[in-house]
Amino acid sequence: MSDTIAEMRLPTQELREDIPFFTRVLGMRMDMIYPADDPRVAVFSGHGLRLRVEKDAPEPPGTIRILTDDPDGFADGARALTAPNGTRIEIDARNPPMVMPETVHSFVVCRLKDQAPWIIGRAGMHYRDLVPDRLGGSIIASHIRIPDGGPVPDMVHFHKVGFQLIFCIHGWVDVVYEDQGPKMRLYAGDCFIQPPEIRHRVLEASDNVQVIEIGVPAEHVTEIDHEMELPTPHLRPEREWQGQRFVFNKGAGAAWMPFRLPGYVCRDTTIAENTRGVAGVQVIKKGQGDPVWASHDTDIHFTFVMDGTVTLEGEGREPYRLEQGDAFVIPPGMKTRLSDPSADVELLEVTLPGVFNTVLR
Repeated sequence: MSDTIAEMRLPTQELREDIPFFTRVLGMRMDMIYPADDPRVAVFSGHGLRLRVEKDAPEPPGTIRILTDDPDGFADGARALTAPNGTRIEIDARNPPMVMPETVHSFVVCRLKDQAPWIIGRAGMHYRDLVPDRLGGSIIASHIRIPDGGPVPDMVHFHKVGFQLIFCIHGWVDVVYEDQGPKMRLYAGDCFIQPPEIRHRVLEASDNVQVIEIGVPAEHVTEIDHEMELPTPHLRPEREWQGQRFVFNKGAGAAWMPFRLPGYVCRDTTIAENTRGVAGVQVIKKGQGDPVWASHDTDIHFTFVMDGTVTLEGEGREPYRLEQGDAFVIPPGMKTRLSDPSADVELLEVTLPGVFNTVLR
């Protein structure tokens, strides 16, 4: 296939006007022009494109996007141009900075029995949205399942995110990560922290594997890395990506300690420590004592019910009896109480930032 070339055809009415635009303004190279006495076709290449500009071609002019590390230094800083043949040129940053939207706080309860739709997403995985309003775009929380086990049709990829958690709640899944050694098997109760832009690939899953995935911000880019092969030859467990380390936390044999709310115990996943406080993740169970009313001051406070039942009481709200598969978000300053927990209740709590204050009422 090395001798195969693909080119995009664009129309023109007067080729002589297009040549200086594509060569001088856009910095492309003219590779071909004919016929010599009255040119009707010119071929230009550059920026990963091959363009065939042809007089009276039937296609519309279209739009070309040029991504560059120095958009202010390209085409005298113009961000939008129109070629003589009518083609629109958009110039943008190749790696624009990630924008973290300001959180739009709201009290959210999402129940499994309300039958929110499952959407088929990347690599054939099924997605259920646990925070439909996305808190103004600041977070996406997804309940993901792969109904049929076996190899997963995934590629080496990475996410441009501020924070990303994968917590397994049913079955198992094999994943391999950049600089973290051979493939790892995530079982129910285990979790990964995927630092921003770490390369990884999902390899295989059990039947009906289910995970909770948290991403901040809600809309983030996934890019395929066609060059990297996993596993990588180097083992670098201490490596950081934008100040965060990879975390593989296992639920089996974990130590339990008193939770910040009376009546419960928790196990810390070490995520706050390894993300420098960007986020915190706790697994919570019923403990001794009676639950009390409380409020918090963290920006995002998300909880998923992994097992059992519990009643969520909110100031000025009707109580919700929550069960396995339900999720909720508590805004800062709102008084709530998690009352009447069943003996087998198990909750997954994700907070951003991971260190915050709790006021018991």
